[in-house]
Amino acid sequence: MKKIRVGIVQQANTADIRTNLMNLARNIEACAMHGAQLIVLQELHNTLYFCQTENTQFFDLAEPIPGPSTGFFSELAAANKVILVTSLFEKRATGLYHNTAVVFDRDGSIAGKYRKMHIPDDPGFYEKFYFTPGDIGFEPIQTSLGKLGVLVCWDQWYPEAARLMSLKGAEMLIYPTAIGWDLNDSKEEQMRQLNAWIISQRGHAVANGIPVISVNRVGHEPDPSGQTSGILFWGNSFIAGAQGELLAQAGNNAPDNLVVEIDMERSENVRRWWPFLRDRRIDAYENLTKRYID
Repeated sequence: MKKIRVGIVQQANTADIRTNLMNLARNIEACAMHGAQLIVLQELHNTLYFCQTENTQFFDLAEPIPGPSTGFFSELAAANKVILVTSLFEKRATGLYHNTAVVFDRDGSIAGKYRKMHIPDDPGFYEKFYFTPGDIGFEPIQTSLGKLGVLVCWDQWYPEAARLMSLKGAEMLIYPTAIGWDLNDSKEEQMRQLNAWIISQRGHAVANGIPVISVNRVGHEPDPSGQTSGILFWGNSFIAGAQGELLAQAGNNAPDNLVVEIDMERSENVRRWWPFLRDRRIDAYENLTKRYID
């Protein structure tokens, strides 16, 4: 496929899971009606972002894969004839949970899954309490539209993850995301954080010569404990081309669906102009596997 129409769904979630699912279904159908062949959803899109606190009751939200949510999204992918990238709270076994992206092909079959590798543990983002780090590795998922390098949120800060996906043949990088502001931060600090997030991922596109799709949630979600002011998810979902150029970008304060055409042939041309993979000094990178070099 030389050109692919990609849809992204930036959604504000509620405490009602059924409402969230119905909104997702409508947004997926809307993107498909505008010609999207590949549709990407945000991180943990079925629920509110429950990682603001450490609460064992939230493990009840987790599901096996396959399970109810994979059945729901499988039907949507098949009905709309789209490849669908989802983000689910996986119950692998009792006491063992992952933050897992599941990709469905156009016939509704599960093309593959990716378990989030880098797990944050910051105020308001207590993910280490809920998620075991992924053990599948950085493996692209083969679909009828090509190989997708699916990663999840915190993974987007790590050039190693993007590079390994690229080296294994990923034709684009995809990041379902849940990131936002602490409302106590200054406006200047909020803008620094947002710009760093965008710059980092556009840099992955440039360094690897492939498009990047990043889909964030949007809107304020209160802290269930009431101890903080909650998180204002900053939206700004975007699609960047192989030279980091912004092809589409959503706003920071409202839900949005965007559909944009990506020229996949451009990646081939960009890699010919800027042959970073050719010039890598693989004989001199052994220290990258160390935690720190004293």
